[in-house]
Amino acid sequence: MNLADLQVAIGSARVLVVGDVMLDRYWFGDVERISPEAPVPVARIRRTDERAGGAANVARNIAALGGQASLLAVIGDDEAGASLEKLLQTERVSTSLYRDPQIATTVKLRVLARQQQLLRIDFEETPSRDILASKLDEFRKLLAEIDVVILSDYGKGGLLHVREMIAAARNAGKPVLVDPKGDDYTPYRGATLLTPNRSEFRQVAGSWRDDADFSMKAQSLREQLDLEALLVTRSEEGMTLFRSQGVSHQPTVAQEVFDVSGAGDTVIGTLGLMLAAGLTLPDAVAWSNRAAGVVVGKLGTAVVHPEELFVAD
Repeated sequence: MNLADLQVAIGSARVLVVGDVMLDRYWFGDVERISPEAPVPVARIRRTDERAGGAANVARNIAALGGQASLLAVIGDDEAGASLEKLLQTERVSTSLYRDPQIATTVKLRVLARQQQLLRIDFEETPSRDILASKLDEFRKLLAEIDVVILSDYGKGGLLHVREMIAAARNAGKPVLVDPKGDDYTPYRGATLLTPNRSEFRQVAGSWRDDADFSMKAQSLREQLDLEALLVTRSEEGMTLFRSQGVSHQPTVAQEVFDVSGAGDTVIGTLGLMLAAGLTLPDAVAWSNRAAGVVVGKLGTAVVHPEELFVAD
Protein backbone atom coordinates (compact mmCIF):
# COMPACT_ATOMS: atom_id res chain seq x y z
CA MET A 1 0.00 0.00 0.00
CA ASN A 2 1.51 3.34 -1.01
CA LEU A 3 1.52 6.32 1.34
CA ALA A 4 -1.42 8.12 -0.27
CA ASP A 5 -3.60 4.99 -0.14
CA LEU A 6 -2.55 4.37 3.46
CA GLN A 7 -3.60 7.83 4.58
CA VAL A 8 -6.98 7.39 2.88
CA ALA A 9 -7.41 4.01 4.60
CA ILE A 10 -6.49 5.53 7.96
CA GLY A 11 -9.31 8.05 7.57
CA SER A 12 -11.90 5.27 7.61
CA ALA A 13 -10.12 3.00 10.14
CA ARG A 14 -12.18 2.57 13.32
CA VAL A 15 -10.49 1.65 16.61
CA LEU A 16 -12.19 1.15 19.97
CA VAL A 17 -10.00 1.82 23.01
CA VAL A 18 -11.06 0.50 26.41
CA GLY A 19 -9.23 0.79 29.71
CA ASP A 20 -7.96 3.02 32.48
CA VAL A 21 -8.07 6.73 31.70
CA MET A 22 -6.45 9.53 33.62
CA LEU A 23 -5.85 13.25 33.54
CA ASP A 24 -2.17 14.20 33.35
CA ARG A 25 -1.56 17.58 34.95
CA TYR A 26 1.73 19.42 34.61
CA TRP A 27 2.87 22.32 36.77
CA PHE A 28 5.93 24.08 35.33
CA GLY A 29 7.99 26.41 37.47
CA ASP A 30 11.36 27.60 38.72
CA VAL A 31 13.34 26.49 41.75
CA GLU A 32 15.56 29.14 43.31
CA ARG A 33 15.62 28.20 46.99
CA ILE A 34 15.18 25.47 49.57
CA SER A 35 12.17 25.55 51.88
CA PRO A 36 12.81 26.78 55.46
CA GLU A 37 10.22 24.21 56.61
CA ALA A 38 12.00 21.11 55.28
CA PRO A 39 15.03 20.28 53.10
CA VAL A 40 13.00 20.36 49.88
CA PRO A 41 13.05 22.70 46.88
CA VAL A 42 10.41 25.42 46.56
CA ALA A 43 8.85 25.46 43.10
CA ARG A 44 7.31 28.73 41.97
CA ILE A 45 4.72 27.71 39.38
CA ARG A 46 4.70 29.74 36.17
CA ARG A 47 2.52 27.64 33.86
CA THR A 48 0.13 24.67 33.95
CA ASP A 49 -0.95 22.15 31.33
CA GLU A 50 -3.44 19.27 31.13
CA ARG A 51 -3.41 16.23 28.83
CA ALA A 52 -5.45 13.07 28.45
CA GLY A 53 -3.48 10.10 29.78
CA GLY A 54 -3.62 6.31 29.98
CA ALA A 55 -6.14 4.74 27.60
CA ALA A 56 -7.25 8.26 26.71
CA ASN A 57 -3.75 8.97 25.40
CA VAL A 58 -3.97 5.85 23.21
CA ALA A 59 -7.21 7.19 21.71
CA ARG A 60 -5.83 10.69 21.11
CA ASN A 61 -2.79 9.20 19.33
CA ILE A 62 -5.15 7.41 16.93
CA ALA A 63 -7.20 10.55 16.33
CA ALA A 64 -4.08 12.69 15.86
CA LEU A 65 -3.01 10.45 12.96
CA GLY A 66 -6.40 10.83 11.32
CA GLY A 67 -8.11 7.63 12.48
CA GLN A 68 -11.57 7.24 13.99
CA ALA A 69 -11.01 6.68 17.72
CA SER A 70 -13.71 5.65 20.18
CA LEU A 71 -13.02 5.49 23.92
CA LEU A 72 -14.94 3.47 26.50
CA ALA A 73 -13.95 4.12 30.11
CA VAL A 74 -15.03 5.05 33.65
CA ILE A 75 -14.34 8.44 35.22
CA GLY A 76 -15.44 10.19 38.39
CA ASP A 77 -18.30 12.67 38.49
CA ASP A 78 -15.92 15.51 39.24
CA GLU A 79 -13.99 18.46 37.85
CA ALA A 80 -11.09 16.32 36.63
CA GLY A 81 -13.48 14.04 34.75
CA ALA A 82 -15.15 17.02 33.09
CA SER A 83 -11.73 18.40 32.09
CA LEU A 84 -10.71 15.04 30.64
CA GLU A 85 -13.91 14.75 28.62
CA LYS A 86 -13.48 18.28 27.25
CA LEU A 87 -9.89 17.56 26.24
CA LEU A 88 -10.95 14.44 24.34
CA GLN A 89 -13.72 16.28 22.53
CA THR A 90 -11.26 18.91 21.28
CA GLU A 91 -9.00 16.09 19.99
CA ARG A 92 -11.78 14.41 17.96
CA VAL A 93 -12.12 11.32 20.16
CA SER A 94 -15.62 9.84 20.35
CA THR A 95 -16.26 9.09 24.03
CA SER A 96 -18.48 6.76 26.05
CA LEU A 97 -17.45 7.81 29.54
CA TYR A 98 -19.32 6.29 32.46
CA ARG A 99 -19.39 8.60 35.48
CA ASP A 100 -19.00 6.84 38.83
CA PRO A 101 -20.00 9.25 41.64
CA GLN A 102 -18.29 6.98 44.18
CA ILE A 103 -14.76 7.60 42.84
CA ALA A 104 -12.44 10.42 41.87
CA THR A 105 -11.08 10.55 38.32
CA THR A 106 -7.49 9.32 38.24
CA VAL A 107 -5.12 12.29 38.16
CA LYS A 108 -1.33 12.29 37.88
CA LEU A 109 0.09 15.66 38.87
CA ARG A 110 3.70 16.32 37.88
CA VAL A 111 5.72 19.29 39.13
CA LEU A 112 8.61 20.21 36.82
CA ALA A 113 11.41 22.76 36.92
CA ARG A 114 13.86 23.31 34.04
CA GLN A 115 12.32 20.33 32.23
CA GLN A 116 13.11 18.02 35.18
CA GLN A 117 10.39 16.31 37.19
CA LEU A 118 10.57 17.19 40.88
CA LEU A 119 7.50 15.34 42.13
CA ARG A 120 4.52 13.28 40.99
CA ILE A 121 1.30 13.08 43.00
CA ASP A 122 -1.31 10.43 42.12
CA PHE A 123 -5.03 10.45 42.90
CA GLU A 124 -6.80 7.18 42.03
CA GLU A 125 -9.65 4.88 43.07
CA THR A 126 -11.16 1.66 41.71
CA PRO A 127 -14.52 1.95 39.85
CA SER A 128 -17.56 0.14 41.28
CA ARG A 129 -18.54 -3.28 39.92
CA ASP A 130 -21.98 -2.03 38.81
CA ILE A 131 -20.45 0.67 36.62
CA LEU A 132 -17.96 -1.80 35.13
CA ALA A 133 -20.77 -4.27 34.32
CA SER A 134 -22.64 -1.52 32.46
CA LYS A 135 -19.48 -0.74 30.51
CA LEU A 136 -19.21 -4.39 29.45
CA ASP A 137 -22.71 -4.29 27.96
CA GLU A 138 -21.81 -1.14 26.02
CA PHE A 139 -18.60 -2.79 24.81
CA ARG A 140 -20.52 -5.66 23.23
CA LYS A 141 -22.79 -3.20 21.41
CA LEU A 142 -19.87 -1.16 20.03
CA LEU A 143 -18.07 -4.15 18.52
CA ALA A 144 -20.22 -4.11 15.38
CA GLU A 145 -19.12 -0.54 14.60
CA ILE A 146 -15.32 -0.92 14.80
CA ASP A 147 -12.40 -2.71 13.13
CA VAL A 148 -9.89 -3.23 15.96
CA VAL A 149 -10.08 -3.27 19.78
CA ILE A 150 -7.31 -1.97 22.06
CA LEU A 151 -7.40 -2.78 25.78
CA SER A 152 -5.13 -0.42 27.72
CA ASP A 153 -4.50 -1.77 31.23
CA TYR A 154 -2.91 0.60 33.73
CA GLY A 155 -3.90 -1.52 36.74
CA LYS A 156 -6.53 0.95 37.97
CA GLY A 157 -9.44 -1.53 37.88
CA GLY A 158 -11.12 -0.42 34.65
CA LEU A 159 -10.53 -3.78 32.94
CA LEU A 160 -12.09 -6.04 35.56
CA HIS A 161 -13.96 -7.88 32.78
CA VAL A 162 -10.97 -8.21 30.43
CA ARG A 163 -11.54 -11.94 29.85
CA GLU A 164 -15.12 -11.37 28.75
CA MET A 165 -14.05 -8.46 26.52
CA ILE A 166 -11.41 -10.53 24.74
CA ALA A 167 -13.87 -13.39 24.21
CA ALA A 168 -16.56 -11.05 22.87
CA ALA A 169 -14.12 -9.32 20.50
CA ARG A 170 -12.78 -12.60 19.13
CA ASN A 171 -16.32 -13.98 18.69
CA ALA A 172 -17.12 -10.84 16.69
CA GLY A 173 -14.02 -11.41 14.53
CA LYS A 174 -12.26 -8.27 15.76
CA PRO A 175 -8.50 -8.26 16.49
CA VAL A 176 -7.87 -7.33 20.13
CA LEU A 177 -4.56 -5.78 21.17
CA VAL A 178 -3.61 -5.49 24.85
CA ASP A 179 -1.13 -3.25 26.64
CA PRO A 180 -0.74 -5.45 29.76
CA LYS A 181 -0.02 -4.76 33.42
CA GLY A 182 1.11 -6.82 36.39
CA ASP A 183 2.88 -10.15 36.78
CA ASP A 184 0.01 -12.41 35.67
CA TYR A 185 -0.98 -12.34 32.00
CA THR A 186 -3.50 -15.21 32.15
CA PRO A 187 -6.50 -12.80 32.04
CA TYR A 188 -5.29 -11.79 28.54
CA ARG A 189 -5.37 -15.34 27.18
CA GLY A 190 -6.73 -15.49 23.63
CA ALA A 191 -5.93 -11.88 22.70
CA THR A 192 -4.52 -11.25 19.24
CA LEU A 193 -1.41 -9.49 20.49
CA LEU A 194 0.20 -8.21 23.71
CA THR A 195 2.65 -5.26 23.83
CA PRO A 196 4.65 -5.41 27.09
CA ASN A 197 7.77 -3.32 27.44
CA ARG A 198 11.06 -4.91 28.41
CA SER A 199 10.66 -4.52 32.18
CA GLU A 200 7.03 -5.68 32.09
CA PHE A 201 8.01 -8.78 30.13
CA ARG A 202 10.82 -9.54 32.59
CA GLN A 203 8.32 -9.29 35.47
CA VAL A 204 6.29 -12.11 33.91
CA ALA A 205 8.89 -14.26 32.14
CA GLY A 206 11.94 -13.71 34.33
CA SER A 207 15.44 -12.63 33.31
CA TRP A 208 17.19 -14.00 30.22
CA ARG A 209 20.83 -14.81 29.50
CA ASP A 210 21.00 -13.81 25.85
CA ASP A 211 18.84 -13.14 22.78
CA ALA A 212 18.22 -16.85 22.23
CA ASP A 213 16.96 -17.27 25.79
CA PHE A 214 14.85 -14.11 25.40
CA SER A 215 13.26 -15.49 22.23
CA MET A 216 12.56 -18.84 23.86
CA LYS A 217 10.82 -17.20 26.82
CA ALA A 218 8.79 -14.91 24.54
CA GLN A 219 7.62 -17.71 22.24
CA SER A 220 6.78 -19.87 25.25
CA LEU A 221 4.65 -17.10 26.76
CA ARG A 222 2.93 -16.48 23.41
CA GLU A 223 2.01 -20.16 23.12
CA GLN A 224 0.88 -20.44 26.75
CA LEU A 225 -1.49 -17.50 26.31
CA ASP A 226 -2.75 -18.60 22.88
CA LEU A 227 -1.68 -15.30 21.30
CA GLU A 228 -1.21 -14.72 17.59
CA ALA A 229 1.69 -12.43 18.39
CA LEU A 230 3.74 -10.88 21.18
CA LEU A 231 5.47 -7.52 20.67
CA VAL A 232 8.12 -6.64 23.25
CA THR A 233 9.20 -3.00 23.18
CA ARG A 234 12.83 -2.77 24.29
CA SER A 235 13.56 0.95 24.65
CA GLU A 236 16.92 1.76 22.99
CA GLU A 237 17.04 -1.78 21.56
CA GLY A 238 13.91 -1.22 19.45
CA MET A 239 11.08 -3.77 19.43
CA THR A 240 10.78 -7.47 18.68
CA LEU A 241 7.74 -9.24 17.21
CA PHE A 242 7.18 -12.92 18.01
CA ARG A 243 4.77 -15.02 15.92
CA SER A 244 4.42 -18.70 15.04
CA GLN A 245 6.03 -17.78 11.68
CA GLY A 246 9.16 -16.60 13.48
CA VAL A 247 10.81 -13.54 15.01
CA SER A 248 11.35 -10.10 13.48
CA HIS A 249 13.15 -7.17 15.04
CA GLN A 250 12.88 -3.42 14.50
CA PRO A 251 15.87 -1.35 15.68
CA THR A 252 15.03 1.93 17.38
CA VAL A 253 14.61 5.00 15.18
CA ALA A 254 14.65 7.53 18.02
CA GLN A 255 16.92 10.49 17.28
CA GLU A 256 16.70 11.94 20.79
CA VAL A 257 15.11 10.45 23.90
CA PHE A 258 13.61 13.21 25.99
CA ASP A 259 10.69 11.50 27.78
CA VAL A 260 9.47 7.89 27.45
CA SER A 261 6.22 8.44 29.39
CA GLY A 262 3.30 7.55 27.15
CA ALA A 263 5.47 5.95 24.46
CA GLY A 264 3.69 2.61 24.96
CA ASP A 265 0.39 4.37 24.27
CA THR A 266 1.74 5.65 20.97
CA VAL A 267 3.04 2.19 20.02
CA ILE A 268 -0.22 0.32 20.59
CA GLY A 269 -2.37 3.16 19.23
CA THR A 270 -0.40 3.35 15.99
CA LEU A 271 -0.31 -0.44 15.73
CA GLY A 272 -4.08 -0.77 16.13
CA LEU A 273 -4.72 2.04 13.65
CA MET A 274 -2.46 0.55 10.99
CA LEU A 275 -4.06 -2.88 11.35
CA ALA A 276 -7.50 -1.28 11.06
CA ALA A 277 -6.27 0.44 7.89
CA GLY A 278 -5.46 -2.95 6.37
CA LEU A 279 -1.71 -3.29 6.87
CA THR A 280 -0.02 -6.58 7.75
CA LEU A 281 1.24 -6.97 11.31
CA PRO A 282 4.96 -6.57 10.42
CA ASP A 283 4.22 -3.39 8.45
CA ALA A 284 2.05 -2.04 11.27
CA VAL A 285 4.88 -2.73 13.74
CA ALA A 286 7.31 -0.79 11.54
CA TRP A 287 5.05 2.27 11.61
CA SER A 288 4.59 1.90 15.39
CA ASN A 289 8.34 1.84 15.87
CA ARG A 290 8.68 4.97 13.76
CA ALA A 291 5.95 6.73 15.78
CA ALA A 292 7.66 5.77 19.05
CA GLY A 293 10.89 7.29 17.75
CA VAL A 294 9.08 10.61 17.30
CA VAL A 295 7.11 10.72 20.55
CA VAL A 296 10.05 10.02 22.90
CA GLY A 297 11.54 13.30 21.72
CA LYS A 298 8.61 15.19 23.29
CA LEU A 299 7.82 16.10 26.90
CA GLY A 300 5.08 14.21 28.73
CA THR A 301 2.13 12.32 27.28
CA ALA A 302 2.30 13.44 23.67
CA VAL A 303 1.00 12.42 20.24
CA VAL A 304 2.47 12.00 16.79
CA HIS A 305 0.99 13.93 13.85
CA PRO A 306 0.87 12.84 10.18
CA GLU A 307 3.42 15.42 9.09
CA GLU A 308 5.87 13.93 11.63
CA LEU A 309 5.23 10.27 10.82
CA PHE A 310 4.73 10.33 7.07
CA VAL A 311 7.94 12.08 6.09
CA ALA A 312 10.38 10.96 3.43
CA ASP A 313 13.53 9.28 4.67
